[in-house]
Amino acid sequence: MLLHLANFLSQYQSAFQVVNYLTLRVILGALTSLMLCLWLGPWMIRRLVEGQIGQAVRDDGPKSHLSKAGTPTMGGAMILLAIAISTLLWGDLTNLYIWVVLAVTLGFGAIGWVDDYRKVVEKNPRGLPARWKYFWQSIVGLGAAVLLYVTASTPVETSLLVPLFKDVALPLGVFYIVLTYFVIVGSSNAVNLTDGLDGLAIMPTVLVAMGLSVFAYASGNTVFADYLHIPFIAGTGELAVFCATIAGAGLGFLWFNTYPAQVFMGDVGALALGAALGVVAVIVRQEIVLFIMGGIFVLETVSVILQVGSYKLTGRRIFRMAPLHHHYELKGWPEPRVIVRFWIITVVLVLLGLATLKIR
Repeated sequence: MLLHLANFLSQYQSAFQVVNYLTLRVILGALTSLMLCLWLGPWMIRRLVEGQIGQAVRDDGPKSHLSKAGTPTMGGAMILLAIAISTLLWGDLTNLYIWVVLAVTLGFGAIGWVDDYRKVVEKNPRGLPARWKYFWQSIVGLGAAVLLYVTASTPVETSLLVPLFKDVALPLGVFYIVLTYFVIVGSSNAVNLTDGLDGLAIMPTVLVAMGLSVFAYASGNTVFADYLHIPFIAGTGELAVFCATIAGAGLGFLWFNTYPAQVFMGDVGALALGAALGVVAVIVRQEIVLFIMGGIFVLETVSVILQVGSYKLTGRRIFRMAPLHHHYELKGWPEPRVIVRFWIITVVLVLLGLATLKIR
């Protein structure tokens, strides 16, 4: 919005042309979403407390979590609001990718909001039944996948890029839709599974979003794409602004979500942020890199799959409790130790993901 306003005003005052610089809009987008979250946070926490919208805690979980009961949840709504406003302010609104990522993010946020509302307001412990949750996730995920497929203008936009190899791109054809669906829905649920400790999910989300912003900027710039031997995909540079708003909003939310948390993001935030990372990775053709950088999300998901599978097949548990972060809690690790160590692992994984840009 402000980009288009600045372009109009630049015919009267050339100084407004500075807004055309993508790097400036990336920075301003991050700062805007950060400030919005810091501003909205106290107000939203008060409203959630007044509405008695508090977190329910499982009786079979770590005993240290019992004190968290009643902590305001659904705080992810302010993350989404900050992301949406900042992206609309600083993004190029003529860019299709901007609207796709916003639609997916808000669509999954709406699904999470219904689930949270039924759990904490209507006091329905089941929330949104799993079959309906996956149904609506599938509708939004498939909708985005089909739209991206039919609007692709070059073969590389529907090919699977393999990191470390500059000339390896596997044409997917219609299977692009299948891959896109699984990346978006899988990423959404992976972040949701990770969101079990104060600040555990939001900081890795911030770090991965920052990593993806580099890929988005590079793949949308002909010079950098050629230099780094990655395909040039016109328009993806604008996704760097979107990723920056995720990072800014995430840091703003972490101000209130850090241990001991004043507010939880709930499914409204976790499902939306996971889907946002997934759809950005798909558009910039870095699904495998997302798998690397989001390794913590992958490990948390795999731990649940292994735990459920082992228990159903053998009646025995592999971990003391799943997802994985609960296993380490029950081993005696204090919650802050689990959180910070998972953050450190994510920093390393994001750096490894970024290293694939040069190691080809």
